[in-house]
Amino acid sequence: MGECSETTRLLRAWASGDQSALEHLTPRVYDELRRIAGRFMQDERPGSTIQTTALVHEAYLKLVDVTNVDWQHRAHFFAISAQIMRHILLDQARRRVAAKRGGAAPRLNLDEAPDVGSSRAREVIALDDALTALAKINPRQARVIELRFFAGLSVEETAEVSKVSPDTVMRDWRLARAWLLAELGDQQNDPR
Repeated sequence: MGECSETTRLLRAWASGDQSALEHLTPRVYDELRRIAGRFMQDERPGSTIQTTALVHEAYLKLVDVTNVDWQHRAHFFAISAQIMRHILLDQARRRVAAKRGGAAPRLNLDEAPDVGSSRAREVIALDDALTALAKINPRQARVIELRFFAGLSVEETAEVSKVSPDTVMRDWRLARAWLLAELGDQQNDPR
């Protein structure tokens, strides 16, 4: 508990403009940022650890520029970090797909960590499009998917970030997964 509360204290001090807090915060969060990035990059070809490191560094640069955030706790920080990484990788996937054009995407498994390797860029984009559509219908369910699937947060951490009970997180997780799988199935069957 002491480690979490110290990280939260440093996050809040940094948000208040204390740049020295950022220096103390960096070593505390770096390993966790690498873990999140590793989830995104796990199915990349061997020897691509520089890609994971590059993703962490690019996300960290964006995080340093984040202003006006009232950091609630360390899980909140990692949720925002994962969201930033997701957007970085989605931009890369969209560039990859635009460069290639064509080819069918295999089905996405919502029980596995996301893979944004070149072979699955289309399905990650399809998931993002479906998640954006879900967010318009049920923002909390979309947030639960984002926190659990993209950030890799536990049910308890997701509940803490979302300010709901773990039971609500699990209910939202099940409903959102079913909706997304149906939506993604419809997209695959659409002959566009």
